[in-house]
Amino acid sequence: MNFSKEVVLVTGSSRGIGKAVAYAFAEKGARVILNGAHDQLALRHTYESFISKGFTVTSFFGDLSDFEVAKNLFSHIYAEFLMYPTVVINNAGMSHVGLFTDTPPDLWSKLLTTNIHSAYHCSFLAVPHMISRQSGCIINMSSIWGKSGASCEVAYSTSKSALHGFTKSLAKELGPSNIRVNAIACGWIDTEMNRSFTQEERSAFLEDVPLCRMGTPEDVAQTCLYLASDQSSYMTGQVLTLDGGLL
Repeated sequence: MNFSKEVVLVTGSSRGIGKAVAYAFAEKGARVILNGAHDQLALRHTYESFISKGFTVTSFFGDLSDFEVAKNLFSHIYAEFLMYPTVVINNAGMSHVGLFTDTPPDLWSKLLTTNIHSAYHCSFLAVPHMISRQSGCIINMSSIWGKSGASCEVAYSTSKSALHGFTKSLAKELGPSNIRVNAIACGWIDTEMNRSFTQEERSAFLEDVPLCRMGTPEDVAQTCLYLASDQSSYMTGQVLTLDGGLL
């Protein structure tokens, strides 16, 4: 696979899954936009590591759940590459583990805004340019809890369920313009966020995973490469489950 003609935006890519996805596309020749909203130093380190590899990359720090910030991002992308994104990977998001009764309205709103609005903003800004080119690819990063629901993760599960509806509806609307929209529902991926769980909790979870291991950020990255490639040219409106067989 060669992505040298593509401009790829990966939101939430200073670390973890987003960083691995961005690296995979950059390694295949894409012009890549890195983004982070909480740790400017981590974003800078990721950017510098990509530059040291000879990748064509730029970075933008900002919370994309704010539409004005998202507009500034797209202005930055065009200034850097004289193109708008041809592939958008909506990975920015946040999680929360806690009882529903311990989820106050401000936290509920922040989680849904972060996980849904950022994907909407980036898609909304990219789609007109994709339509004019009659091609494009949008990949929304989701979770298996958006399909099955999870106790003590009601807000998170709700946001990911909404992302599935967004994916399927947008795919139907944009299909005639040759723009494909899919999502990846991840299971337990071995990232820094999930390392807060105890070894006992991790082992208990893995007992139910047929492949007997956690996924890796690289597993997710390879799935993104597939979804953005010609190999999946007839696939749209799908929520691919990447969970080692758990569901």
